[in-house]
Amino acid sequence: MRVGWLERGIARVSSGVRWSAQVSRRRPRLAATLSQGRHVDRSAHEAQWLRDVRNAVLHLHEQLLEWERRGHERLHGRLSANEALQVLLHDPRFAWLRPLSELVVHIDELLAGRPQQPSPDADAILVQARALAAPDAEGTFYARRYLQAIQESPDAVLAHRDLLHLLGREARRF
Repeated sequence: MRVGWLERGIARVSSGVRWSAQVSRRRPRLAATLSQGRHVDRSAHEAQWLRDVRNAVLHLHEQLLEWERRGHERLHGRLSANEALQVLLHDPRFAWLRPLSELVVHIDELLAGRPQQPSPDADAILVQARALAAPDAEGTFYARRYLQAIQESPDAVLAHRDLLHLLGREARRF
């Protein structure tokens, strides 16, 4: 009697150890999850995590953008919506925010199934988000400006805290 692919899959799942060994060669984290008895679809978990990170980074970006806009308006006067867009796109003062924008775009592309070349995975997103959420007085221009923003803007501090909480909690799960 021939055994089909579905029956072989069921036999692998029921055998436990054999299935875990096969998965661990291909996807070590999934194997760890399966060996702990929690049958979780990693791709669904990663997609939800990516959406959560995207929303947290986007919220942080909005708060930093608002902080930078207020500083610009103190120097140059109030901006209309169109002027604000032009300043955002062309003024070097706002250029330091582009890495956050690019991270949101990378996550959107990954979630939409149109990854860039080469495609970043969830681990790379985690590393990039952590790097962008690291203020440093002696670091890059971005890190120094980020430090200044979270020192001056309570809303930016709260968004920063939320992102760090999400990154720390999810890093323990992976």
